[in-house]
Amino acid sequence: MKLERVCIVGAGAIGSLLAGHLGSVIETTVLTRREAHASSLNEHGLKVNGKSELQTSVFASTRPEDLGDIDLVIIATKALAVEASAKLISGHFPHAHVMMIQNGLGCEEMLNQYGDWPIISAVTFMSGTRHSDTHVEYELDTATWMGPWAQTHARYEDVQQVEALFNQSGLIAEAYADLLPHQWSKLIFNSAINSIAAITDLPHVKAFARQDKLEDLGHLVFAMMDEARQIAEARGVTLADDPWRMNVNAVNKGSTSGEEYAHIPSMLDDVRNRRLTEIDWITGAIVREAKKAGVPAPYHETLYRLVKAFEAGWSLKNNSH
Repeated sequence: MKLERVCIVGAGAIGSLLAGHLGSVIETTVLTRREAHASSLNEHGLKVNGKSELQTSVFASTRPEDLGDIDLVIIATKALAVEASAKLISGHFPHAHVMMIQNGLGCEEMLNQYGDWPIISAVTFMSGTRHSDTHVEYELDTATWMGPWAQTHARYEDVQQVEALFNQSGLIAEAYADLLPHQWSKLIFNSAINSIAAITDLPHVKAFARQDKLEDLGHLVFAMMDEARQIAEARGVTLADDPWRMNVNAVNKGSTSGEEYAHIPSMLDDVRNRRLTEIDWITGAIVREAKKAGVPAPYHETLYRLVKAFEAGWSLKNNSH
């Protein structure tokens, strides 16, 4: 695998963190949705502060044909935008590997309908806040896990090159020959934390791990994660990490200022801003996997339908005005 030119598709918080870091060590381009966004990046570059302090020059465009030959495309959009991104790059970048870095399951299959690229699957735990089109704050400097998608012709050796590039840029990456156990670990963590946060309007705080009293929220979180663990086992997946332990470690970690950890999961942010969520790719994906395995999933079905009901309610309110 040649690795000299990278293209980031989507420059939200994660895409901006990728572009800012990778752009410091390799020629990096950005494919944006808005012309104004591309113009701002071309004029001012991309500033990263927080866990890293970088000012990186990138070339950005809304047209893939402007970007030339690319060796690695990283689709860093939310799952909701993957199909539109796949359509946009279809017929372009014939020599590229494509890396997917979304939450949930199913995005690789969607991309594969639009091209014959070798596909790398990835999940990330890093997070940031996008302050403007040209400024992102790097908040949580945790790992991105990556591995070859089993249904395409990407090789583990290719993934190791991407891992090395990430680590060289100041990001943290871990490559695996089989990503599925790690992908499922994060999927189960995300399904419980995101959907419960979206319904309760509660950030991810210590309450998610408390199990002392009858009313404690940790009972529900644990039950959801245990249900999903059984579904994973029924689908032949052995988890790489314990999602409940991931939850406990996260909420007990605190912040450098000594304040209580209170992360706003992406699905809660979407609900607060009345945006469609990634529920179909996260909790909905576990519901679908449960049906394939013939395993009951009452907790996941309930949370999935409640979040979908939230989304349906916004449409009714908008139509009534």
